[in-house]
Amino acid sequence: MKELLRDLRTIIEHERTLHGDLLPLSSAQPEADEPTSSPSAPAAADSSDDAASSVQDADAPSSTPSSDDAPTDEPMPNRDLFGNQVDPTEDPSLPPWKRVASLVPDDAPYKDAETLEAVEDYLASTVLVSIDEDRENPVFGVGDPEADLVIIGEAPGRDEDKEGEPFVGRAGQLLDKILDAINFEREEVYITNILKSRPPRNRNPKAEEIDAHLPVLYKQIALIQPKIILAVGKVAGNTLLDRSSSLSNLRDQEHDFYGIPLMVTYHPAALLRNSQWKRPTWEDVKLLRTRYDQLTDET
Repeated sequence: MKELLRDLRTIIEHERTLHGDLLPLSSAQPEADEPTSSPSAPAAADSSDDAASSVQDADAPSSTPSSDDAPTDEPMPNRDLFGNQVDPTEDPSLPPWKRVASLVPDDAPYKDAETLEAVEDYLASTVLVSIDEDRENPVFGVGDPEADLVIIGEAPGRDEDKEGEPFVGRAGQLLDKILDAINFEREEVYITNILKSRPPRNRNPKAEEIDAHLPVLYKQIALIQPKIILAVGKVAGNTLLDRSSSLSNLRDQEHDFYGIPLMVTYHPAALLRNSQWKRPTWEDVKLLRTRYDQLTDET
């Protein structure tokens, strides 16, 4: 029994080192600022019943908490069994939208925004990177703000920059036809891009441009809380998955995006140039529809 008590004290001492004086280590008289439920504490320190009672008392809420135990506005960091803080993006106990929200820098002015409109207003009035200075319109995103499916492309083109809406040119018209083929209306989904401003001459995004705009996309996803994501094009797929793969290695499978299923297929603009990719795209979106139905049927 004494060995058991020693082991118990060792565990409690370890927890005390990690988290402070949260657990009573002995049956001694408590200090003046500690709450007590009775005028005296049990004296038999070697009794197994008293040891168990001490542990139970530590877990029980106090009716008169001290100032050290007073609740604060700061969220408690999630920790594993060994007291190590868990990266929220890697914590499967958190809902996916919270994991994605943790990717937004703490100093981002839109970090605590509660609506897409608030983030869009910030973006419209802010230059995050040099291409924002040359845009005609920011291209934030359109669709259902509570959509179960979010479609993410690479960057706006000339037509999108002119109208301030993603996928409105020829590629957008083809995207609408693809959605219609799997029984989606454009208004049912949410459509956006990695970049919110058009790169000059529609060149590929630069790393610093992605770094500047990607947190805005994370905030959009966190607010929408979709059930599934479709990335169209290699740039969008690799950016979201933090990879550098060919599109053939990205498509035809389901990826995990911080707890959200993510699929990748060809960009509609690529299909306009290469008709041989229409068949594999059709296979991809059929798989997407099947997975979407499974996910939405569960709710």
